Amino acid sequence: MLVSKTDYLTAGVHIGMKSCTPQMRKFVYKIRDDGLAVFNLQKVDERIKTAADFLSRFKNIMVVSRKESAEKAVKKFAEETGAKAVTGRFSPGTLTNPSYKGFYEPDVVLVVDILIDTQVIVEAKKRRIPIVALCDTLNTPNDIDLIIPVNNNGKKSLALIFWILTREILKNRGEIKRNEDFKLKPSDFGGE
Repeated sequence: MLVSKTDYLTAGVHIGMKSCTPQMRKFVYKIRDDGLAVFNLQKVDERIKTAADFLSRFKNIMVVSRKESAEKAVKKFAEETGAKAVTGRFSPGTLTNPSYKGFYEPDVVLVVDILIDTQVIVEAKKRRIPIVALCDTLNTPNDIDLIIPVNNNGKKSLALIFWILTREILKNRGEIKRNEDFKLKPSDFGGE
């Protein structure tokens, strides 16, 4: 595993929602008595690794989130990996209108919540840009190329996920050799 099971559990990465879509069911370990879906940590870990391997192949990554709880994690990820962070409102035309002053042509888009960040998904799909997204159990990831099944609401969960993605991308790119070379902590990504 990329981090210990305890780290995942402490950050709440495994906590889903009370509703679960058929597309997300394959990532769920169990439904608790109170109706809450719990992710399978082995599958979560595998998907984070796959996503990091995939993302590390691209130079121009755009990471997008409207969620306030993800802002620090998204900005830190972008700072460390050289990605472009878009927090808050995503302006229409950013990916599709070359005459727009904020126009950007990413190689891949990383989205924190497909329920909120719909505009970037619509535009990336039009431009045939691959979309990687953090998806909770209630998401219907129809237009997503690579799903990372995780709790995409909690600050600690988001901080840990972006910390792992950053570390793995830097390792894959050869910028660091081992996990020990990565000096940042999940708290640097907003998980305090």
